Amino acid sequence: MDPKHSRATFRSRLDELVSTLRDDILSGKRPAGEFLPSEKRFAEQYNLSNQSVRKGLDILAAEKLIERIPRVGNRVLGLPEHNRVTVKLGYHLSIMAEAKLEQLLAQFEQQHPHIRVQLVPMPVTDFHVLQPYMDNGLVDVITLSHNNFREFADRDHLETLEPLPSNDDTYPFLAKPFIVRKKLLVQPFLFSPVILTYNRDHFREQNIPEPDSSWTWQDLFAAAAKLTIPDERIGFYYPFLSPNRWPLLFLQHDSKFRRDGDGRARLDDSVLEAFRFGKELRKQFPFLSMTSSYGETEKLFVQGKVSMVINSYFHLNLFPQGQLDYDIASVPHFGDPRTLLLCVGLAVNRYSPVKEAALRLVQFLSSPQTQLAIRQKTLSLPSSRSAAEWNGEDMRARPSRFTLFREIIPSYRLFTDLDVTEMELKAIAHEAKLFWFELQTEEELRAALGRLLSRSDIPAIGE
Repeated sequence: MDPKHSRATFRSRLDELVSTLRDDILSGKRPAGEFLPSEKRFAEQYNLSNQSVRKGLDILAAEKLIERIPRVGNRVLGLPEHNRVTVKLGYHLSIMAEAKLEQLLAQFEQQHPHIRVQLVPMPVTDFHVLQPYMDNGLVDVITLSHNNFREFADRDHLETLEPLPSNDDTYPFLAKPFIVRKKLLVQPFLFSPVILTYNRDHFREQNIPEPDSSWTWQDLFAAAAKLTIPDERIGFYYPFLSPNRWPLLFLQHDSKFRRDGDGRARLDDSVLEAFRFGKELRKQFPFLSMTSSYGETEKLFVQGKVSMVINSYFHLNLFPQGQLDYDIASVPHFGDPRTLLLCVGLAVNRYSPVKEAALRLVQFLSSPQTQLAIRQKTLSLPSSRSAAEWNGEDMRARPSRFTLFREIIPSYRLFTDLDVTEMELKAIAHEAKLFWFELQTEEELRAALGRLLSRSDIPAIGE
């Protein structure tokens, strides 16, 4: 045999031994504290002499990946601290319970011991708060709702978001709102339609048929009146002015906040009808909350003080296990079933110094295995179709109509179907509040909306 060839093959076998062990240690496949197989076994496996194996192990010892213990063996030390990277994850506070996020991140760090995830809570998710976190490198990955994302788009700030690979297992209707110029900028993580949740015991007590998909708002009004018991409970309640609730009325009226060719607002009758119905709703239920802290509605529901609430799958996680006989139904409507779709996704800061690790975290959180864990351990809906539609032995109690979300997919609508930007949505909410509190007339409302929506400097929604 050619001596040069022999030395080359020897070197390649030695390199293979060293690189394989190094990769196993860095990936966590060989955890800290584990003893490596004997030098004799490595010599047989890689066709090397014992002396050559020792040279290879000396290299790993010099890198402080293993510890050579005389007459004992070679023990894995794990990853040196200076080789670890930290990914800063900015998150909505509620997502900790909605996704069992801490458990998921513990699994991620176990599988990727060279990556540590630092949690950065975001108590306020307004653009003016999120933007500095992104621009100043305070987060590498961030959770963004569809509303958050649209505000980034409206303010021409999408360049801070790293394009992501498409995920074939994600529901297409969840990915589409986050695609701009054929690039996915946010990976959908969790979603929920807005739904009606009701106390089954209360319905049985009053001998009222439980809600179904045919229910109109008038059906809800009639049931709420029968379910209400003075000084004990009310029939219906929800955070009326929540940005994830009030647009529902306008979507169900097929309202469009359109402009004419000159950029002036053109209010359809459907818009005004939705405003009027909101006022009627307030008259029927004057105790509807105009502001609400997170979980307040669900707390009243669990206490039996409310028979029906409008909420989402996310909020079902707030109910104690097995202590409440409740179920869910589609929201009441005006003859054409429609509901508001809520979605939370994961975005990567394009300017992150640890972008590779950040992308790996997003890949892990959107993987079929992680998404299935969310489906099994929570009442949230994962963005993965296969996980959301999983049908196996459940780990926790669920409402009997948990799979309602599949039946009503055709009714899903986004707030952008109203032809408004996120900034306009906030301004419209202010005018709605004045009108529904009877602090301005319909004529004053028309004038205010005309001024608001005729501004030519507000960016239009577009792909």
